[in-house]
Amino acid sequence: MSTKKKMSWLLLLLPFFIACGDDNTDIPDWPWAEPETPTEPVEANPDIVNLGWTNVKDIYGTLPEHINVYKSPETLEGKKAIAYIAVGNMSKATFGVLGEKTGLKKPKEFYEENNSTIVINGGFFYEGSLSLIWRNGEMVCKNNDVTAEDWTNGPFWYPVLAAFCEMNDGSFKSMWTYTTLSNVTYWYSEPSPVKSETTPDEDFPSTGTVLNAKTGIGGGPVLLLDGNIKNTYEEEILSDIGATVNRPRSAIGITNDKKMILFVCEGDGMTTGVAGMTTENVANIMKTLGCTDAINLDGGGSSCMLVNGQKTIKTSDSSGDERSVASVVTLK
Repeated sequence: MSTKKKMSWLLLLLPFFIACGDDNTDIPDWPWAEPETPTEPVEANPDIVNLGWTNVKDIYGTLPEHINVYKSPETLEGKKAIAYIAVGNMSKATFGVLGEKTGLKKPKEFYEENNSTIVINGGFFYEGSLSLIWRNGEMVCKNNDVTAEDWTNGPFWYPVLAAFCEMNDGSFKSMWTYTTLSNVTYWYSEPSPVKSETTPDEDFPSTGTVLNAKTGIGGGPVLLLDGNIKNTYEEEILSDIGATVNRPRSAIGITNDKKMILFVCEGDGMTTGVAGMTTENVANIMKTLGCTDAINLDGGGSSCMLVNGQKTIKTSDSSGDERSVASVVTLK
């Protein structure tokens, strides 16, 4: 092809090349949103996970965002362990105590009536409650107020016993309480001397303050108070709980940032090699988890935690089922 013809073809194609080189400013933007990059869920309690606890809330169905459940590492306090904690953010969660002065129910029966996310066994009992039950700002049952070496001949002792309460100002604390014959309940920042035969009042064993609480549960011993380990099972004359023996245990506590921790551990050999914990062990565990205040609850065959009605540990009651109890603590 001659040079002249080549030039003619180039001139004819020039507008096409110019059009192809346009910046296409009139073409509309991409009409669909860019897909979002999936994000990992944020762990609510990273300090607990860093201690070796595993968040297992997804195992138990749908839980509210303000409640998480964790399973322990394989050992706690140098012992083989199976333990669970429920952690509630108390800026949103609700602390409850169910039960009456008389009558016993299985934890699953309390759950069926109340449908709380977390149900854990509460205070001590015999045919009825021997521990404080405080609900809706009123006392339902007092802490036991007397014990004896011999119920016929004495001596008789008057210990102040552990309680964990949500106060009317919204704070949470562990304490010792006593209800007088005039039905006034005082709380104290110190326990009675061991085997005290003096009846507690507004001035003994320390300055007593009338209890003004929204909700409370009794038990014992006090494990932590203001960040310090107490474990006052001797002062509270709790010889029946085997404080120095490895057993299933339950406990309740609060952290500085108002996270409530409900603790339960398996024991009594329900799983091979898992004997349980002493109350000193539980005090150490609760402190390590960040609690400043905590008390021990009833343990042994009573220890039981339900999450959405499902068991966590293997309970060790001789019936092979949950033990009927006088009270439970709930979180929802």
